Amino acid sequence: MFAKAFRVKSNTAIKGSDRRKLRADVTAAFPTIGTDQVSELVPGKEELNIIKLYAHRGDAVTVYVSGGNPILFELEKNLYPTVYTLWSYPDLLPTFTTWPLVLEKLAGGADLMLPGLVVPPAGLPQVQKGDLCAISLVGNRAPVAIGVAAMSTAEMLSAGLKGRGFSVLHTYQDHLWRSGDKSSPPSIAPLALDPPDLNEEKGSDCMDPTLQGNMRHLNLQGEESGEVHQVCEKSLLEASGDTSVGGLNQDTTDSKTPQEQMDELLQRCFSHALKCRVKKADLPLLTSTFLGSHMFSCCPEGRQLDIKKSSFKKLSKFLQQMQQEQIIQVKELSKGVESIVAVDWKHPRITSFVIPELPPTSQTIQEGSRGQPYHPPDIKSLYCVPANMTLLFQESGHKKGSILEGSEVRTIIINYAKKNDLVDADNKNLVKLDPILCDCILEKNEQHTVLKLPWDSLLTRCLEKLQPAYQVTFPGQEPIVKKGKICPIDITLAQRASNKKVTVVRNLEAYGLDPSSVAAILQQRCQASTTVSAAPGSKESLQVQIQGNQVHHVGWLLLEEYQLPRKHIQGLEKAPKPGKKK
Repeated sequence: MFAKAFRVKSNTAIKGSDRRKLRADVTAAFPTIGTDQVSELVPGKEELNIIKLYAHRGDAVTVYVSGGNPILFELEKNLYPTVYTLWSYPDLLPTFTTWPLVLEKLAGGADLMLPGLVVPPAGLPQVQKGDLCAISLVGNRAPVAIGVAAMSTAEMLSAGLKGRGFSVLHTYQDHLWRSGDKSSPPSIAPLALDPPDLNEEKGSDCMDPTLQGNMRHLNLQGEESGEVHQVCEKSLLEASGDTSVGGLNQDTTDSKTPQEQMDELLQRCFSHALKCRVKKADLPLLTSTFLGSHMFSCCPEGRQLDIKKSSFKKLSKFLQQMQQEQIIQVKELSKGVESIVAVDWKHPRITSFVIPELPPTSQTIQEGSRGQPYHPPDIKSLYCVPANMTLLFQESGHKKGSILEGSEVRTIIINYAKKNDLVDADNKNLVKLDPILCDCILEKNEQHTVLKLPWDSLLTRCLEKLQPAYQVTFPGQEPIVKKGKICPIDITLAQRASNKKVTVVRNLEAYGLDPSSVAAILQQRCQASTTVSAAPGSKESLQVQIQGNQVHHVGWLLLEEYQLPRKHIQGLEKAPKPGKKK
């Protein structure tokens, strides 16, 4: 619809009554979205504009713009999200996956044909004809297109994944996207996929070998390309290897329903956290902290703890059950905030729990793709000899650009002073300044007034005049020496569209941390959307963005799990302050 330029009819600020009506329309159109998310999407005070336009085919469209980006558009009284909105709420719509090569065709106005779909191990999402759906690319859950299903999932499967699957309305890189800030899709890690329920006929059909064979062909409205087919087959093989990781044990799947599996995982993480992580000194412990800092950390690698998929649905209900079994005692110490105030560590549920041999994900943190446990690097401050201090260091065999440790600098200065008889005869704590020392360490207004300096002042001034450098040594690797100061890991809070707060973490690579691995761990720990994108002003550095204020979770990961020194982390003070206890 927006493959070609559109014509704007009007652009006005929204009225208060229209803003309230829009919120009601969003709630009605997207039942899965919560009240808080509606308030974020359609804020109460932030500027919100209504743009009425005509698409190139003559369709009258109403677009709602917030923070400079189109967030929603209305066509024939139907409300649709834009890709900008779906990047913030990637689970808003049922999502189907296709190949990266297809995106160019979709942005050019083509509809998505069924042979272009990638069928995940859990099967296709269940939709009906006319349902609004999102389309993402292999390896990234961030949607790149919005379309309407041309048939139901059952019809897609019965047709052997042939024919037109989706009428595409809006895509990344089309003219509606260009009317915003033209940002690129974030990197959102795929969710851990639940296997299909083998008791359901539709789930069994999803794994039909005939349908898997159809996945190897890609047709776009009569266009065929041998090169595209080859690339897709290669990508299919890679994707099949990726998606097999993290699946649940097949034997377990056969014997228990997904809800029973989640209940079992919930009980396991609860017992593991109390037995290994929570201490008496930690009590009283906020229930939210217990979940985020302890239970999620005890989740086995390849599994994802999701209380909503359990029979309890909410943490409070689960903890009430545990309280009835007299394992813990929960109290509301402040209004609306519950805490665990007592634990019976002698309860049979805890004493009989056997700690798994394989440690949980948070304790087997991987360093990038090398698959080795992460160990913090040894970081040492160094000094580089600048051009204006060459004369002071050349007697000791050093030249411009030489890298020295602090102890080496002190030894050189002491030897220089003694060799040139600069130690004051009357007071050996003072050093007389010769012309070379004057030029190297004194300011211009001190050249004729300062004749002597104490040893400590002389050495301090000398170190300050040298250029900073640093050495990073990872276990088992050669030291890496770089000029300048090492940038600390930077944790900041930022406001996004609709006043949504996000936590941004930068400079992880300098400490040997893989941003994608960190994002995956934080996604599970915080139970919030995480993205990895290019850091502003840098082509090589990446940043991790987590929805909400997650500074305390990031700080725990860096300080407790990665064991990085606090002096190399900035922004920890921005963590939300805990509520005061009554």
